[in-house]
Amino acid sequence: MNLTDRIFHDNDAAREHLESLRWENGVYCPHCGNTDEGSIHKLQGKSHRPGLYQCNACRQHFTVTVGSVMERSKIPLAKWVLGFHLMAASKKGVSAHQLHRMLGVTYKTAWFMAHRIREAMKEDVKSAGPIGGEGKTVEADETYIGKRETPRKPSPQRKGRPFTKKGKGGGAQKRIVVGLVERGGKARMFHLNDATKETVRDVLVRNADRKSILYTDSSRLYTVTGTEYASHKTTNHSAGEYARREGDVVVHSNTIESVFSVFKRGMTGVYQHCGEAHLHRYLAEFDFRYNRRAALKVSDRERAEDAIRGAAGKRLTYLQTDNAYHA
Repeated sequence: MNLTDRIFHDNDAAREHLESLRWENGVYCPHCGNTDEGSIHKLQGKSHRPGLYQCNACRQHFTVTVGSVMERSKIPLAKWVLGFHLMAASKKGVSAHQLHRMLGVTYKTAWFMAHRIREAMKEDVKSAGPIGGEGKTVEADETYIGKRETPRKPSPQRKGRPFTKKGKGGGAQKRIVVGLVERGGKARMFHLNDATKETVRDVLVRNADRKSILYTDSSRLYTVTGTEYASHKTTNHSAGEYARREGDVVVHSNTIESVFSVFKRGMTGVYQHCGEAHLHRYLAEFDFRYNRRAALKVSDRERAEDAIRGAAGKRLTYLQTDNAYHA
């Protein structure tokens, strides 16, 4: 995509671009759901702001931003479109300070804007259904990042046993992320309060079809749950085994490790700090880009357009993000 495109500099062009994506099957009213274009009129004239429509069914006015993460925003639409493109096209993300400089908005505005774009990128996993399936391979692993802002308390299952460090990257008070990836397909990452057999199983069975072949390391977190899958194969990292060939297939969990690698590089090198209350939004952002990566023949433009489509039907107020930050 050419950054000299009018949609990044002209608000009318940006509005037309947003309308073509949100209303690609025709204009509808976000207030009452009316889809009869004959009863929806675009209001013209100097007394009406650009892009204003009226629904004769409910008598409400609306624009393309109503009922989306951009609703009630005073940020020019061209800046919104450019912000979506920058966050969708940057493999490891774009910091709020970078958006602040490139878009010419305040840092506070850029920070909130970035969170609303992440909200638009969030996948509805319930409607999307589980990844994997019969004959498909799903890799699962957990990783530890940053330091918890609230010390983690042992769950009842630990029966008072103290936390101990896990390898070089883990620890008693690290933030826990569990990740799943279908080979050649999509990834999903989740922030957990505690990594136990029960909490990890809940993530697995909700998000990975049990007809799948499951590949993990030899962690006991997956031992019992693995028996619920079509097949469960492991590699022993503590013995230096990271991949093993079995006939025509290679057993490893390197794919999910590479997903974690991009995520950690982005969090360390670009974002540098993330409040724990917002970690799930950053995970959604990295999932979104991975699931629309160049290897799947998705262009930067298509990725940005998907993010804009995802903005519909979602709201995120500053009060929600601010309260989460200070929780």
